Amino acid sequence: MNADLSRTHTAGREEDSLLLPFAERELPAGRHQFHKERLMAQIHEDLRAADAGTTAATPARTTRPRNPFLRRAVLVPAAAFALAGALATGFLFYPDGGAADGPGSTAAAGPALTTRIGTADPQGTPQLLDRISLAAASSTTTSGPAVRADQFIYIASKTATTYVKTVNDKHALVSEELHMRHQWNSPNGTKGWLIEPGNTGPKGVTLEGRDEKGEIPTATLNAPSYDYLTKLPTDPDALLRKIYQETAGHGRSPDQEAFTTIGDLLRGSYPPAELTAALYKAAAKIPGVVTVDDAADAAGRHGLAVARLDEQSGQREEWIFDRQTLAFLGERAIQVQGESGEQGLIKPGTIVFTNAVMTRAVVDRIKEMPTPTG
Repeated sequence: MNADLSRTHTAGREEDSLLLPFAERELPAGRHQFHKERLMAQIHEDLRAADAGTTAATPARTTRPRNPFLRRAVLVPAAAFALAGALATGFLFYPDGGAADGPGSTAAAGPALTTRIGTADPQGTPQLLDRISLAAASSTTTSGPAVRADQFIYIASKTATTYVKTVNDKHALVSEELHMRHQWNSPNGTKGWLIEPGNTGPKGVTLEGRDEKGEIPTATLNAPSYDYLTKLPTDPDALLRKIYQETAGHGRSPDQEAFTTIGDLLRGSYPPAELTAALYKAAAKIPGVVTVDDAADAAGRHGLAVARLDEQSGQREEWIFDRQTLAFLGERAIQVQGESGEQGLIKPGTIVFTNAVMTRAVVDRIKEMPTPTG
């Protein structure tokens, strides 16, 4: 599998959105992955700077997004859990830094990303998801062959997050520059590598490690491995029951949390084709799921979207599909109702998170790029 991992779910929207300082945020269990990756990368950069004897001016204080959509780091289990131990001891505490423009960062930030808000319609959504499920089950690109234990799952995605940046007590809404994220994970989830501007140096960081007890972490629905995904039920009803059970108490509502969990798996993992089809059929059973007439992923590819609105935050999570092939293109979260964020800076039309899956493949070695086809 390869789930992108890291998000604090639903709860984020406001609580999670881009707005609360690290110290104030409670991340639901299993959603810490993405933030832990960022913290790990930051530590690597800080240590490099210290070893080189470099000194830098104090960076602008940044209030980073803790948005549910960033959990997207789902396949980084071991390293993330290893970081959990450091978090528990207070080793990794960045009240004002550790963001995209913090020390050692290479991610640029610019004006906040915005978009036209597509029209949502609940009519026909179950039928659309059924068609998407059938397309996924028959597609050779949705999920390839089984992965050997000595291989790695590679996912390349284009992504960016919007957040509130504070400098000298002045707040401004900014977005990361759209950038590529490269991640490799072993099928059992204990080995991996991440390369992402702003989170790692040019060579990246390892995602291998143990938890705070020195043990290899156990995979879960929100921190899965490919091996874990192959054991999930493929009956849509059984699968949805498991999702509700495992995410109980997380996020702001059970339905939104279930939708977000499925979206994380679709975007950031490498599930077998049968499971992918079941995930779509399960999503069709979640109340409040609608079809959006037009949406664009981080690569600018337009398509139809299946979405759900978090009414508490006013943010809508959209899964984007190619109109002809119904292939999954990416995912985004946009503000569609009201205002959120510090000083209400997140207005309707703001893109809070955007992602485009560019490549999903199985490779033989960590840091190996798949051979282009076509």
